[in-house]
Parts: sequence; structure tokens; C-alpha cells
Amino acid sequence: MTSATRPSRWLGSLLRSLGPGIITGAADDDPSGIATYSVAGAQLGTKLLWTALLTWPLMAAVQMMCARVGKVTGQGLAGNLSQRFPRWLLLVIITALLIANTINIAADLAGMADAAAMLCGINSRWFVVAFALLISWATVRLQYRQIANVLKWLVLVLFAYPVTAFVVGAHWGQVLHDTLVPSMPHSRDEWATLVAILGTTISPYLFFWQTSEEVEEEKADGQITLAQRRGATQQELELRNIDVGVGAFFSNMVMFFIILTTALTLNRHGITHIETSRQAAEALRPFAGNFAATLFTVGIIGVGFLAIPTLAGSTAYAFAETLGWSQGLSKKLAQARWFYTLILVSTGVGVALDFVGINPVKALYWTAVINGLLAPFLLVGILIVSADKKLMQGQPSSRLGWIVVAVTAAAMFAAGIAMFVV
Repeated sequence: MTSATRPSRWLGSLLRSLGPGIITGAADDDPSGIATYSVAGAQLGTKLLWTALLTWPLMAAVQMMCARVGKVTGQGLAGNLSQRFPRWLLLVIITALLIANTINIAADLAGMADAAAMLCGINSRWFVVAFALLISWATVRLQYRQIANVLKWLVLVLFAYPVTAFVVGAHWGQVLHDTLVPSMPHSRDEWATLVAILGTTISPYLFFWQTSEEVEEEKADGQITLAQRRGATQQELELRNIDVGVGAFFSNMVMFFIILTTALTLNRHGITHIETSRQAAEALRPFAGNFAATLFTVGIIGVGFLAIPTLAGSTAYAFAETLGWSQGLSKKLAQARWFYTLILVSTGVGVALDFVGINPVKALYWTAVINGLLAPFLLVGILIVSADKKLMQGQPSSRLGWIVVAVTAAAMFAAGIAMFVV
């Protein structure tokens, strides 16, 4: 092989491998996340912009570790945790995951429906049902590769948020200062907002989804048995790290611009009480114009289509591995009935929450807080698994990666404690 063909072959491998990390990163900016970031920008202005810079390497390190666990062991996160922890503890964790994800699905469907109603004037409840049916049909009927390819293209809607921020305009000197110089919270509410940001950015469902996606990728490449999937080449791990790093960068870039946009418009004009992503979009219009508000709204719908399969899928993978069900988005409904049943039930309950008068988006903020409190405990489990040389087939996580994830867990523990102590 000539030296000229070697880089081109490496680039080809990189382009083919891009997907799981980017999809996971983009799914992090779901409508519920948009609501949380909008609350932060509306309430506190640009004071928490620095969190986007902080959470980028932390989120990337966590997702890289999860990707490595899936790629090297050939099985998902729940399957690995079950080998180190008692089953009852794992059932408690995944039940909490199910509850949180179902509320998130309800909030995402409500956010998408509200956004669609803003664009066309039709009652939002029709859209709740329509979006749920469309997403459920696609999840059950399409093969993993087809779903992954659709989700990759949906990532493009995230660019709506940087464009919106530039349309609004900003004093970039002040923005740079608040990005590089952390402003620590001073009240319980401010600490709760910080915990919510951490919980919706470094979220438990992403840990399970990233790990299971690696397994799905290997199955799609013909590695059907566990023995075939065990172990990974150095190039495979390097390419996945790039994929995850790019996904985490875009996720946190979008988070940055959502906080910035709502800070420049809503907070600046005294609108500090935002409960839903629709309220944020509607409030933008008089200050940022129709174009910016429409971009913000379209982004909510597009990212919702990306996030809901991720939320429902991560829960199904966790339960399937814990309870020994047949699993996988590459399987047909008849081959993995319980796996798909849980996806459909979770989505259906999400629809029901939107119809019985419960405000899932208001509950979502506290769900993000709960995620922020639970995630560090789960990170401890991931650290134990990733350092186990036997489980990791002699390819444990690097010392640097392990330290960064440990620091992430410690920071989330500290933020959670501060929320109750301050």
C-alpha cells in the first residue's frame, strides 16, 4: 500500500464509522433538553455559558468509555453491569431509567407537538398522536442501518440554534468572558439549575444507548455471536473516539447557543419564567423576529424525531439484557417481542401523560435534576466495569479517560450535595 492511499483509506474508514457518537450527541439536545437550557438562559442570562465548555470534555470522556465497553465486550451496559453487581440493584436502576425516560418521551412529544402547532395552527394533541405513531412504526419496521442513517441526517437540524443566536446578535466580549470565567451558583434554585443541566447533558439513558449502539453496529457488520464481537482493534477504538468527540462537541455547541439565545432575548427583557420549549420559541418572536423563532421551532421538531427512539430504545436494551430477552433494532417484531413491546408501551404511556392533564414538561425539569443525582452512581459502575481487565478482554479504559470520568462523577456528586446544602 502506498503512503498516498493509506490516509485516504483511513479517511474512508472514519466516514463509514461516523454515526453512533454523533447520533448520541445530537439526541442529547432533545426538546426536553432545549427546555432545560432555555430555563437556564431565561433565568440566569449568560451566567452558565461556561457549563457548555466544561461538559464537552466530560460528556465526551463518559461516552467514549461507554463506547469502548460496548465495542470491546460485545454486549450492552446492563449486560456488563449484571456481571459485577446484584440483579436487584440493576433492576432498581433500570426501573428509574424507565420512569425518567417515559416522562422525557412525554415531554419531547409535547414539545414537538407544540412546535408543529405553532407552525400550522392545528391542535397540538393531533400531533402528539401522529408523531408517536410515526416514530413507533419506524422503530419497529425499519432495520438498524436504516434507522441510523435517518438519525444521522436529522443531526443537521441542530444548526438552527447557532444560526438563531447570530441572527439575534450578541456582545461577544461579554459572551467570551462568561464562557471562560465560571460564575458559580449562589442559591438553591441556581444549584438546581446547574444539576439539571448536568443531568440532561450527561444523562443515564445516553450511557445505555451508546453501548448498545456499538453492539448493533457490530451485528450489522456480520458479527452475530458474542465471541465474534469481543475485542476491538486500536484503529476501531480511535475512530470511535473521533465519532464520539465530534458528537459531544456539536451537542454542547447547541447547548451553548440555546442558553445564549434565550439569555439575549428573554432574560434581557425580563422574561425569566419559562416552562416549555414552546414558550421559549413564542417569546423569541417579538425580540428576534419570525425567522429566528421559526428556526428555533423547526429544531425542536427535528431533534425530537432523533431523541425519542433513543430514549425508548435505551430502556428496552437495559431491560432486555437484564432479563434475558431477545433484543435489537435489527430484529423483526416477532423475533424480539418483549423488546419492542417495552418501546411501544413507553411511547404509549408518554402519549397518555400528555392527554391526562399532567404537565410532563414541568415534571421534566425535575426529571433532569433526578438524572443529575442518579448519573454519578451509574458512572461509578461504569468506572468499575471499564477497569475490569477480564470483562474488557485485556483492553480496559486508559488511565486518563478513567480519571476524567471519575472527576465527572465527583463533580456531579458535589453539585447534587450543594443543591441541598446551600
